[in-house]
Amino acid sequence: MDVDASGTVLKRERARDAILELIESRRPGDAIPSERSLCATLGVSRPTLRAAVDELVAAGLLVREHGRGMFVAPEKITQELISADLALSVPQAAGAWSSRLLEFTTLQAGARVGRKLRMSPAADIVYVARLRLVDGAPMAIEHLHIRAELVPGLSADELENGDLYQHLRERHDVHVHEAVQAIEPTVVTRAEARLLDVPELSPALLFERLTSDTAGRPVEYVHSLYRGDRYRIVSRLALGPAAAVEPVEGDHHPGIPPGDFAQREPITSSTRGDIQSGD
Repeated sequence: MDVDASGTVLKRERARDAILELIESRRPGDAIPSERSLCATLGVSRPTLRAAVDELVAAGLLVREHGRGMFVAPEKITQELISADLALSVPQAAGAWSSRLLEFTTLQAGARVGRKLRMSPAADIVYVARLRLVDGAPMAIEHLHIRAELVPGLSADELENGDLYQHLRERHDVHVHEAVQAIEPTVVTRAEARLLDVPELSPALLFERLTSDTAGRPVEYVHSLYRGDRYRIVSRLALGPAAAVEPVEGDHHPGIPPGDFAQREPITSSTRGDIQSGD
């Protein structure tokens, strides 16, 4: 390895670690010293420091504001995954979640969605696009495809307020039971970027979910796009048997913001690569 190149990488890593310490000692929105000040304090060149800062900006830990400086980014929304073998519901994520409808209509399923929902391509589905927000800030774009025959009279209020799966259970007698979900990285388009208030081609997480009822019948197919700079997934791995644990209160499942899965029924959440991305 080139000695000079190795030294540059090491300096960048040290600069990155030093800036991370600054970030961790401050609150979201707090300013950090200027690049010139940091170069003098850390004893590194401007290009080396800028490379370290660029990494932290891309990771969603720092925010640059033209003419103002650098600031600690808002905290990421952390979602923990729990092994399905533990038979636990997934714990609630932070923040106050809400929804804003973008589109709400009835149309034919088409070949692809029809295959996923095991129904005729000519059969009707309810298609919903909604923007999910956390504390008022856009976090995800969600596209729902629900069997129309199961939800006659489904209203906009049910899709914007309260627990959707509770509405399905209490108003439509639809009892969801299991969801198979896939997660993969992607980037946002120009239109998605406008809705999520991020630059075009920003990193994102694509969630695809197929939900079934207690009889094993597919109820809905959903794909959601989550901001990569504000949302992260943490896995908990079970390495051995454990004592029985009561289900955790809360209704935010990965890729399923609060207001969805019913907590009174057992839910198995797994990630499988057998759901292909995109429509």
